[in-house]
Amino acid sequence: MAEPQPAAAPPGARRLFFGVPVSLRCADDLSGTAESLARRAQTAQLRVRWVAPASYHVTLKYVGWARPELVSPLIEAATRAAAGRRPFTFRTARLGAFPDARRATVVWAGVEDPGGHLAALAGRLDEEAGALGIARERRPFHPHVTLGRLREPTGVGDVLLPFSEQVFSETRSLDLTLFESVLKTGGSEYVEIARIPLGGP
Repeated sequence: MAEPQPAAAPPGARRLFFGVPVSLRCADDLSGTAESLARRAQTAQLRVRWVAPASYHVTLKYVGWARPELVSPLIEAATRAAAGRRPFTFRTARLGAFPDARRATVVWAGVEDPGGHLAALAGRLDEEAGALGIARERRPFHPHVTLGRLREPTGVGDVLLPFSEQVFSETRSLDLTLFESVLKTGGSEYVEIARIPLGGP
């Protein structure tokens, strides 16, 4: 599930999403591979905007532009979604691109979640946010970590090929996070608004 492109911001609105950050070890592993990808992309003269390792995460629910007064109800909705959910572990593995490697706009690392915990949590968040008037997700949930973005659809198969089956580290998730995506000149900066523990407070 790739993050939608930003639209014009309504006055005073904040661009929000729910996600799960990856572990520090996983971020280090992904960062090392991203550096190798960046060198290959530069050699191939591909213009990729790489995500900072501190921002690596799995998006569970994209909210979009939201009024400030919606923040508290969103946190309450996430608390309900997280209730009864135990901490879980997922692993990051393999590289790919959206919509595909021949005309990529997003380069990502895949996520292995055999127990379906991320999908279940994403589904509950979608339901709870939908009750607040947030648009429901129409696309299938595809957990991933975004590594880079391209402005124009571009073939990246040759860049990804040496690392396409690489396996990275695990992440132990104890909570989910409500982020604000702040648009900067060099890309988006993700600011943590609240952490919601799995299983309730």
